Amino acid sequence: MGSEVKQSEPFSKTFYRLFVKRAIDIFVSATVLLILMPLFIIIGILIKIDSEGPVIYKQKRVGKGGKDFYIYKFRTMYLNADKIGPTITREGDSRITRVGKVLRKFSIDELPQMLNVLLGQMSLVGYRPGVRENYSESDLKSKIFDLKPGITGYAQVMGRSMLTKEEKRNWELKYAEDVSFLLDLKILLLTIKKVFLGEAAY
Repeated sequence: MGSEVKQSEPFSKTFYRLFVKRAIDIFVSATVLLILMPLFIIIGILIKIDSEGPVIYKQKRVGKGGKDFYIYKFRTMYLNADKIGPTITREGDSRITRVGKVLRKFSIDELPQMLNVLLGQMSLVGYRPGVRENYSESDLKSKIFDLKPGITGYAQVMGRSMLTKEEKRNWELKYAEDVSFLLDLKILLLTIKKVFLGEAAY
């Protein structure tokens, strides 16, 4: 299915998807990692002071082509908390640390994913990758997985946790069909707005 979609795409969209999008990902992720390194160190110290456990939390997620990769985040939950409760967290979840609540409110916990972007495992904009158990075999054949997962995406700026699974999938499918520089820019700007307003939590 993926090859059929690409053959019918205009050259400009294919060129953006294959070359320009990756160039932007490399430039932005490298710049952010370099500039925010002092902040990363401070956050790491605060996490260690606040609770026992590693600074960085990694989890296997489903990436482009249905292949697994490890996603990186600042740890926002108590050690082994993901093994004693549901995968999805809700506001007021007692497993979330004090520092974690602040990091989640402004999506700061997602910043280590800039390393995933730099490594080519993710993009700035794409579908939000889930754990394999959340996908059926038919899900993994969707054109959504022709693209890399993103730090943010269409579903995140259109409702995030307020959306049903089907609504999220529809937004992700729409993004896969309409991906372009202007759409990526729109999603990034809306994401920044939501982060500054503290609307990005959970």
